[in-house]
Amino acid sequence: MKLSKLNMKKINIDTVDKNYIAQDILLKLGELYQFESGIYGYGNIWTKFYKNVESIIIDELDKADCIQVEFPKLQPKKIWDMSDRWNQYTKDNDIMFNIDNNLGEYGLAPTAEECATIFGSNRLPSYKNLPTTYYQIGEKFRKEKRARGYLFRPRTFIMMDAYSFDKDYEGMHSTFNKMHDVYMNIFKRLGINIIPVVSDGGTMGGRVSEEFQAITKLGEDIILYDEEKNIGMNKEVLEFDDKDTFIKAFGVDNIENLKEYNSVELGNNFELGTKYSETMNLCFQDEDGTMKPYYMGCYGIGLGRIIATILENNIIYKEDKIKGFSIPYNVAPYKVQIIYNENNKDTAFKIYNELLENNIPTIIDDRSDLSLGSRINDVYLLGTPKLIVIGNKFDGTNLEIENTLEGSKESVSVSDIVDYFKRI
Repeated sequence: MKLSKLNMKKINIDTVDKNYIAQDILLKLGELYQFESGIYGYGNIWTKFYKNVESIIIDELDKADCIQVEFPKLQPKKIWDMSDRWNQYTKDNDIMFNIDNNLGEYGLAPTAEECATIFGSNRLPSYKNLPTTYYQIGEKFRKEKRARGYLFRPRTFIMMDAYSFDKDYEGMHSTFNKMHDVYMNIFKRLGINIIPVVSDGGTMGGRVSEEFQAITKLGEDIILYDEEKNIGMNKEVLEFDDKDTFIKAFGVDNIENLKEYNSVELGNNFELGTKYSETMNLCFQDEDGTMKPYYMGCYGIGLGRIIATILENNIIYKEDKIKGFSIPYNVAPYKVQIIYNENNKDTAFKIYNELLENNIPTIIDDRSDLSLGSRINDVYLLGTPKLIVIGNKFDGTNLEIENTLEGSKESVSVSDIVDYFKRI
């Protein structure tokens, strides 16, 4: 990408929100645009970042034989009446955006258990079709009374939600454990240290549930964490009447060994049992010919929260002052940013084109109205993990490549530049 095409706005780094530094930088640059509280438009950097995160999620789900589908975002009231959740979501908890017009009543999907159950029952008439897990990745809508934390708690957000169908409890529990492993693989590839914790099933209807929490001072949740075993629980579990059952189910022997941390929930899994299939009267034919309700699970990952967490966990400071942030290389939308002076413009563009031809996403700063120093500073505002400056010190043979997060540098010959990035 030629940086002149991004049309990034000039910002004063000293004025950014000290609580949500990276997200506010992107907002001030114009790479996030807030149409209204909790409702955002996404620029090039965020969108390409999201696609990289999405591709990792899809890859791991596909390897686990999950099937990608897509359910409608606009859902008719009648399917929510089948599960008896319409009033719960539009009145009791007031979570769903709903529409009432001459065509009928509809809701903008905050979740998709009803759609998934109907879709699954149409495709899975027999025990021979089970187990099966469907997933989708798309926008969700929730009436947050006080949207906050930018993409940590907005009113519209991108989410992966999956729904499993099994013939009995044992199968459902096996799928639940399988999805746990899938999630841990996803977060490992994303470079996020995740803590699976026991939690409350809430409005999903599941009683056995698991959250995937990342420790961060920005988190609104409080978890109790055993560092040695890398397990924990949401503090809200201590309010359960049957808390001891849940504590033991997640391998916690003594809560006195747990430390308290702020964290953010990036994903959650629920064992739904037969709640939806029985309520909605949607069943499969078992081996003995009888009709039985599906045992279901549901699984969610918030892509916006993942991106926000990665950004805010990779802030760069210089002498206690905010410098910017650096996105980890494996998920960065652009891997390297090239800055040059006019004497080396031809060399810079030759390297830039060679990297693009080899499928290495690259930014070249072709703006002519800024000093070299100003353009270097902007690298840290876009989060590019690698920086190449082709300035007066360039000897025509060797390039100095900087790791923007650590500040470390290494010398690589021009002829080896493509192989260098391919090795990474």
